[in-house]
Amino acid sequence: MSVTILTTIVLFGVFFILLFVGVPISVSITVATILAGLIVLPMDSSLLVASQQIISGIDSFVLVALVFFMLAGSIMNNGGIAQRLINLAKLVGGRMSGSLAHTNVVGNVLFGSISGSAIASAATMGKVMGPQQKKEGYDPAYSAAVNIASAPTGQIIPPSGIPIIYSLLSGGTSIGALFIAGYVPGILMALLVMVVAYILAKRNNYPVSGGATMSEAVRVILQAIPSLFLIVVVIGGIAGGVFTATEGSAIAVLYALVLSMIYREISFKDIPKIMKETVAFSGMILLLVGASTAMSWVMTYAQIPQTLTNALLGLSENYYVIMLIIALLLLFVGIFMDVAPALLVFTPILFPVATELGVDPVHFGMIMTMGLAIGVTTPPIGTVLFIGSSVSGVSIERIVKPLLIFYIPLVIALLLVTFIPQISLWLPRTLGILG
Repeated sequence: MSVTILTTIVLFGVFFILLFVGVPISVSITVATILAGLIVLPMDSSLLVASQQIISGIDSFVLVALVFFMLAGSIMNNGGIAQRLINLAKLVGGRMSGSLAHTNVVGNVLFGSISGSAIASAATMGKVMGPQQKKEGYDPAYSAAVNIASAPTGQIIPPSGIPIIYSLLSGGTSIGALFIAGYVPGILMALLVMVVAYILAKRNNYPVSGGATMSEAVRVILQAIPSLFLIVVVIGGIAGGVFTATEGSAIAVLYALVLSMIYREISFKDIPKIMKETVAFSGMILLLVGASTAMSWVMTYAQIPQTLTNALLGLSENYYVIMLIIALLLLFVGIFMDVAPALLVFTPILFPVATELGVDPVHFGMIMTMGLAIGVTTPPIGTVLFIGSSVSGVSIERIVKPLLIFYIPLVIALLLVTFIPQISLWLPRTLGILG
């Protein structure tokens, strides 16, 4: 048995065994890396290299942006911004059959693009929209399914931490280009979910909510503009080269804090709690980044990515066949792993394959993000599925049946983005961010 095959078996065998018995992901990755490293290095060298790689993995200025965007998202989650965006969503989706379901989708797009979190979107929209839909006669399982299926748009539409992690793992792909590239795929996913929601709403005769008067519409839009302007300031500044992604993330924190205090939803006494939430979550992510950096080093040293690249290209010389395999693999991986750890583990493996095929790194970043984001809606460990079930009060068993229908638009969106690069690349190229 070759060293590469043996290292692969030990690395992923130990990792999945530890994961299965409930060991934290970061610890599982670290232990698997050290044990796999013993195959190609002496024991003292394996421990030393693992330690060095963990430290070097988190010693990156780019990761400061990740922490600041998480802090901004936490402030916005507690800062009264959600209700103003929900009111705007009602205005946008209020004249179609099943209008409250469309409101839910639009709300997830808007709030997700502000908070960058699918979990926060699903929790917020589920709490607000679920009771309203139940009151108007919607099947609670249908309502929960719509909420869960549309929540991943928050991880695709910027600002989100996922493109920042991918940029680090892919050798410095432009964060600005990745941010801008997320808009069209994220909106496409939301629109396809709305199509299915509309068809089901017509079939079940779900009502159309009353339209707003002109004065009400103007008031709702004016109230939402300050929240939406955050996107213009941060993403516009990054895309225009006014400031870097890290500087933009700090501006997002300041903007969100000032706006939340103007809304009087946050006071100085709330800041320690928000900081504690951010430190706990960012610490977990940074430990994952460090551990995955060590794993990536061992895989590279043992030539695992090169071997996998040769194996995949050996299956077929057809670009579309290989890309289909990668898309299906991401869907499968997403079922068992959350987006961030899956991205950290599989980007170093699949990125060389994409490079060999000539796939643009920004395009591949969208494929990775969308493929893995769908997994948060699936059992057995889909975090958004569990949150959506919890806030709706509907069991997962009841939600899964209507949710199965919504996997169709999600998978179609992934395949469209996979096989039509311009869906991801058109906007950043039009804005001159990508050559």
